[in-house]
Amino acid sequence: MLFRNRFLLLLALAALLAFVSLSLQFFHLTPVSTAKNGVSSKSRKRIMPDPVTEPPVMDPIYEALLYCNIPSVAERSMEGHAPHHFKLVSVHVFIRHGDRYPLYVIPKTKRPEIDCTLLANRKPYHPKLEAFVSHMSKGSGASFESPLHSLPLYPNHALCEMGELTQTGVVQHLQNGQLLRDIYLKKHKLLPNNWSTDQLYLETTGKSRTLQSGLALLYGFLPDFDWKKIHFRHQPSALFCSGNCYCPLRNQYLEKEQRRQYLLRLKNSQLERTYEDMARIVDVPTKQLRAANPIDSMLCHFCHNVSFPCTRNGCIDMEHFKVIKTHQIEDERERREKKLYLGYALLGAHPILNQTVTRMQRAAEGRKEEVFTLYSAHDVTLSPVLSALGLMEARFPRFAARLIFELWQDREKPSEHSVRILYNGVDVTFHTSFCQDHHKHSSKPMCPLENLVRFVKRDMFVGLGSSTSTNYYDACHREGF
Repeated sequence: MLFRNRFLLLLALAALLAFVSLSLQFFHLTPVSTAKNGVSSKSRKRIMPDPVTEPPVMDPIYEALLYCNIPSVAERSMEGHAPHHFKLVSVHVFIRHGDRYPLYVIPKTKRPEIDCTLLANRKPYHPKLEAFVSHMSKGSGASFESPLHSLPLYPNHALCEMGELTQTGVVQHLQNGQLLRDIYLKKHKLLPNNWSTDQLYLETTGKSRTLQSGLALLYGFLPDFDWKKIHFRHQPSALFCSGNCYCPLRNQYLEKEQRRQYLLRLKNSQLERTYEDMARIVDVPTKQLRAANPIDSMLCHFCHNVSFPCTRNGCIDMEHFKVIKTHQIEDERERREKKLYLGYALLGAHPILNQTVTRMQRAAEGRKEEVFTLYSAHDVTLSPVLSALGLMEARFPRFAARLIFELWQDREKPSEHSVRILYNGVDVTFHTSFCQDHHKHSSKPMCPLENLVRFVKRDMFVGLGSSTSTNYYDACHREGF
């Protein structure tokens, strides 16, 4: 009898725990998705935690693998999560281009042999890859602002050209697009089946890798889309600042930040010895080797599992790679502490954030244009936006990184609109500087739109330490340091 009572007690306790777990998941208090490459999204204390495999101390190899973002299993994410009485109104997507061939060459070494043609029978694989190539070959009916119309719509060189998108990069964004399709179109019906050109806003820099990344995501999102409905705008600046790019104070912050980087490098004697050893191997002056930015080429070797180059003087090896990658990570950490970059980021990110907020406000008023926005950009685009938002723990943008702003309407209070912000599928809304305090006083799983509007229209300038600047022009032209 005693054994039977204990058994029933344990059974009841197990049922209670299961009920509590399911209740938390139902109300979205506990995320249940697992991000790609084993990166979990269970903790709100850190933006990219991995309690299972993340090393207890900084590991340059682990960080490099996250940066490569090698496609694996289909990714699940926190995009589109909201209580049932919230309606999705608009979505604004910022992406970094996918995996690319290096922009720099290590002097006197052979370029890594990476094939940039797209082959369905080669890894990484995606079921839409062959259809994507076929559809891109029919793209003559689309509207591309100059000089985009002169760029190839997909990579197609047996030996990649410098900076060219690889098959890995295409697959990364086909996956991103398909994931967003499943969430925003199939689940939330963001666009009708007969969507029109004015419901999309597409913008990219004038590099083939950003245009092709944008097209890959768009094809995953809207398979076999009608080319006549597609209009890609060209953005000449990596900051997407359009006609507001002249900002003297931003440039002053950037010069100070570059000086900080230089001084940190001078203090790193191990880094200098590493550069000297690598320069000896390739038989060039250390200054020339450093100027060639060898980590860019080394990351390509690493991400594609290609051996580092060798000469008759020896081989560049993993220890060289670890030292340089470790310095990059230390540089990011000091950058957050010194906060010179933050000044640059606030001014650099303001134009694109201001555009996004303006589109959100129009959507909140009931207008149906530009409900899905896509900016296909670079690491130097996303990085200042992340910093400006206060996401200091966010890792440097990996290949095919995505930052998403969602606008929601409360059906029970239609005049109220809220935002969610997600980075690589992780909800980071309450890590932002403008919504941390709100989270402490509200049980809602998102942030009021007015918080974001107030931040962009006013508080970004306050963050620069100015009590007089109330707009972007004044902030850019006031006396700096």
